[in-house]
This record gives sequence, structure tokens and C-alpha cells, in this order.
Amino acid sequence: MVRRFLLTWLANFLGLSAATIFLKGIAADSFTVLLIASLIFGLVNAFLRPFLVILSLPAIVLTFGLFSLIINTLLLYITSAIYSPFRVESIWSAIGAVIVVWLANYLMGFIIDKEQI
Repeated sequence: MVRRFLLTWLANFLGLSAATIFLKGIAADSFTVLLIASLIFGLVNAFLRPFLVILSLPAIVLTFGLFSLIINTLLLYITSAIYSPFRVESIWSAIGAVIVVWLANYLMGFIIDKEQI
């Protein structure tokens, strides 16, 4: 369980780092800010996401899962509101960052699954 949390934290960190490099509207001042922001993003995902998914299940089904992108964008905005040194400046930047973080998590899961075989 701790290993999974640390790997998720690492994937979130790598995704947010890539988002700050490649996307104009995502900003963090330092390495430490990214570490803390990725930790907060992971915790927000762990505690709030299940409730938001249950509440918005009809919208997720009607949009064939695309509404989950909006949920993750909201969670990134919540992370930005909780930890002000990490800034999200626009909705499009937030959506792009969520896609980059998703890709980092997907690749990390793919790498970990290959190691366990």
C-alpha cells in the first residue's frame, strides 16, 4: 500500500513537472513546490474523487467517461487553491495538465506491471 502511494506520488510529480515545462498556464516556483503539489493532488484524488465520481456518475455515463476529465480538472484547481505556490491559470492549461498527469500515471503503471511479470 505504501509502495503504491509512493509510485502514484512519483507519477503525479513527473506529470506535474512535465506540465509546468510544456504548458504555459501551469506554474511552480521550485522542485519543492512540485513535490508538495503532487502530494496534495494525490491526497485530493484519494479522498474527494470517489465522492465526485459517484455524484456525477450519470454525466460520466452519458459522456462515455469524458466527464471524468472535468472531475480531474476540478481536483487540480482544488490543489491549486489549497497550495497557492502551485498555480493553474486557465481551464485549458488545467485540462492539458490533467492529460499529462494521466499519461504519466498510465506509463508508470505500464512500467510497474512489466516489472512484476
